[in-house]
Amino acid sequence: MGTFSLLTLNCFGGLALGTQARLRHLAQTLNSAAYSMVCLQEVQSNRYRALLARDCNTCYPAQVYQQFVHAPKGGLLTLSRLPIDQREFALFRNRGLWYTPAVMDWITHKGVLITHTHIDDLPIVIMNTHLTANYTGNWGRENVFAQKEHDELTQIAALVNAQPADRLVIVCGDFNVPRGTWLYDALIADAALIDPLTGDQRPTFRPYRGMGKHYGVPIDFTLYRAPAALALQVESDLRFQDKVNIDGRPVHLSDHVGIATRFSWGSQ
Repeated sequence: MGTFSLLTLNCFGGLALGTQARLRHLAQTLNSAAYSMVCLQEVQSNRYRALLARDCNTCYPAQVYQQFVHAPKGGLLTLSRLPIDQREFALFRNRGLWYTPAVMDWITHKGVLITHTHIDDLPIVIMNTHLTANYTGNWGRENVFAQKEHDELTQIAALVNAQPADRLVIVCGDFNVPRGTWLYDALIADAALIDPLTGDQRPTFRPYRGMGKHYGVPIDFTLYRAPAALALQVESDLRFQDKVNIDGRPVHLSDHVGIATRFSWGSQ
């Protein structure tokens, strides 16, 4: 029987007070878990990328990222217990708006970090991504941020569709698009993806004080496309919902929650 497990988390790795302690605690937590691969978003400095890579090295000896000036491109880091067959980074063609707060999405060079691995004779492709933020919380078709997100989702769908049919393709990360919107529905349809948490409206983002409650929605996903002949069982749920004790203070590990997913196939 084959198994593959994955955790995705926007780790809120910005340059702020307490970030280093949180990321160290996260690394300790990951090292005690048994995930095949961990996909992190918002690793916003090379120092934090190095910290996570070093502290997770014993359990996740392979680290995938695209080197960039101040941080890995797109703030994306993938940690793996499995050997890596191939790695690549696809830059979003149409990202950010320089005259809005989304200029930060342009500066960080957001895109898709693609990792190829395999278990036995099953090739697996993991796409770790973080889309442009929607600073208005309005995902209507006429909204300028939603239009940019649609462009990025169209590019992701094309990347999925370009993968051979015999691959297990997994797309995960912070999509900044709520489950059930036209944007989400279009991605699912265009790339023939399956969401193991379909219909689950538990928020994956915790709005900051002063933000509207409409920001507290599910915007982080793990989606997949499986080979037609593969008898696949999938279990998925949220992680890191509760506060943890760091330096004597109860804090959340991130402003997002994680998603843990287990894929299994073959005879029991």
